[in-house]
Amino acid sequence: MEAIPTKRTPPPETHYLERDEIDKLFKTLPKQGSLALRDRALLMLLYNSGARVQEIADLRVGDVELEGPLRVRLHGKGDKWRSCPLWPETAQVLRQLETVRCGDKTAPLLTSRQRRPLTRFGIYKLVKRHTGLLCPTPPDTKRCGVSPHVFRHSIAVRLLEEGIDENVIRGWLGHVNLDTTHRYAEITLRTKQAALAACMPPVDPSEVSRPSAGWQKDEELMKWLNSL
Repeated sequence: MEAIPTKRTPPPETHYLERDEIDKLFKTLPKQGSLALRDRALLMLLYNSGARVQEIADLRVGDVELEGPLRVRLHGKGDKWRSCPLWPETAQVLRQLETVRCGDKTAPLLTSRQRRPLTRFGIYKLVKRHTGLLCPTPPDTKRCGVSPHVFRHSIAVRLLEEGIDENVIRGWLGHVNLDTTHRYAEITLRTKQAALAACMPPVDPSEVSRPSAGWQKDEELMKWLNSL
């Protein structure tokens, strides 16, 4: 029975938010209220780090370094730790959290109204509440609103579009296998369009093609080709 191959099925769609949707989200977040700062810090940390929801729920104050090299230490799958850089904007919001200002390094970083650590289910509800009017890409026909994992996909797509090496993205997200990172190259149309434009032939036959900076500069190879 174990030798029977599993049925091939298409992988689930990878939903993510476009850059303008991310900007719209943070511009429309509430600025007043006792928990407004916590919610903003939560969403910025999700997008900045691309962390899994449980990794965010497990964070302690001592896991974030807000002076010197700005970074957060995440405890991920396989009992592995990784460090992720923080944007100055993210660090600025985190410094204002009451849990950080108290100075207890062992205290949970993000807490509920009852001063208890946020659970993964609590984080899911907060994200759904603030993103109820957003529809991810590709559109989800069942519902609008996104899950915390959509922020993980969103930062991966944006890093890829900015030309960041896939190995850097793999370390950023904590992927064990590079194949997991490769799938983001399949879902962003802009990256495909850029690749297509780079390979586009000249429209005018008289137009000089762009020189290739590869094999033509290999002296040994050119010497061998000329000897044929």
